[in-house]
Amino acid sequence: MQATLSPSTDANMTPRDRQLLAHPPYAQASIPQQFQRHIVDYTRKEQPGSILVDTDARYLYYVLPDGKAIRYGVAVGEEAMAFSGVATVGRMAEWPDWVPTREIQERLGPYPSRVAGGPANPLGARALYLYQGNKDTLYRIHGTNQPEYIGQAISSGCIRMANADVIDLFGRVKPGATVVVLPPAAGTASVGPFSARRG
Repeated sequence: MQATLSPSTDANMTPRDRQLLAHPPYAQASIPQQFQRHIVDYTRKEQPGSILVDTDARYLYYVLPDGKAIRYGVAVGEEAMAFSGVATVGRMAEWPDWVPTREIQERLGPYPSRVAGGPANPLGARALYLYQGNKDTLYRIHGTNQPEYIGQAISSGCIRMANADVIDLFGRVKPGATVVVLPPAAGTASVGPFSARRG
């Protein structure tokens, strides 16, 4: 698979983004090169403007025209592993508030019922809310205040992206876009463009 490193840019960042991310309340992480943003060959059938998530390989693909895609590194969690199939982007939010579910509240112990949007918020700079029909799947693609986990499976959270990457993706995605989430162990071994996922 041909992959070209796509330098991270802040072209899609708003003045508010730059202000909030200038001095984030978390350590900057060095993301391994294979999980940095790349332009890659894409041979699957998804239409341009679609998203494909390969949870096993820790990659998210935004499909471009002419057999190309932007590949972003992601962190996946328990909820990510529990959901597979086809959804649509039902809602999009900048610097979203986070409302922990009852299960998360039980796991984390005493925790605020709502966390205001901002760089300390676990949802990060952007969130894409995935729906099936009119029903929220509770599955999210979102930023993170723990960029050191990009490329890993961690104990909680949906699909986490570095804030610069989720801002870039958010600027490309249209409401209603198709999102395909491959089931664990079905993605990388069986489809062409992911066979060189570790390289």
